[in-house]
Amino acid sequence: MKYFKKLVGENIYLSPLNIEDAEKYVEWFCDFSMTDGLGTSSNLMTIEAEKEWLEKTIKNNDFHFAIVSLGNDQLIGTCGFNEISHQNRIGTVGIFLGNEENRSRGLGAEALRLLLDYGFHYLNLNNIMLNVKSFNERAISCYKKVGFKEFGRRRQSYFLNGKYYDDVQMDILAEEFTGSYIKNKNM
Repeated sequence: MKYFKKLVGENIYLSPLNIEDAEKYVEWFCDFSMTDGLGTSSNLMTIEAEKEWLEKTIKNNDFHFAIVSLGNDQLIGTCGFNEISHQNRIGTVGIFLGNEENRSRGLGAEALRLLLDYGFHYLNLNNIMLNVKSFNERAISCYKKVGFKEFGRRRQSYFLNGKYYDDVQMDILAEEFTGSYIKNKNM
């Protein structure tokens, strides 16, 4: 697969999405260890449906990226803006790392920092938020490490394996985001 180094970090880079990766995404969407945290375990994903989503996302010029290992050019996940309001200068991000061996290594935090750098400094956003399930402590820890703060909860709004969990809303403001993480910036 050919990837392009749009946003380069220390260990990973963010590349435009490839339709050819649909099969890999579907493989990941069949893994409960990943989909439980995303809240999509009850969904059934097909290659055709994933290709349609990728085609629509690419056609609409949405800001979604493949997360690719800098060392070996292997696809390890995806991240992007699920919603953007340029008028209000706000956005909502989402991220996942497909294989367990790529989690808890700082790669998700690095991908988020690249995405936030892009969102605040290139898309001119002021507030970027995300949603996470309350049981996903590893993700919440990562988001806090990057600078997100909890601002609300929707109580008992997610049902999984016989139990209810909260949806946690977190955000970060442009003034709270410090540092420059995109290594291939020209300025």
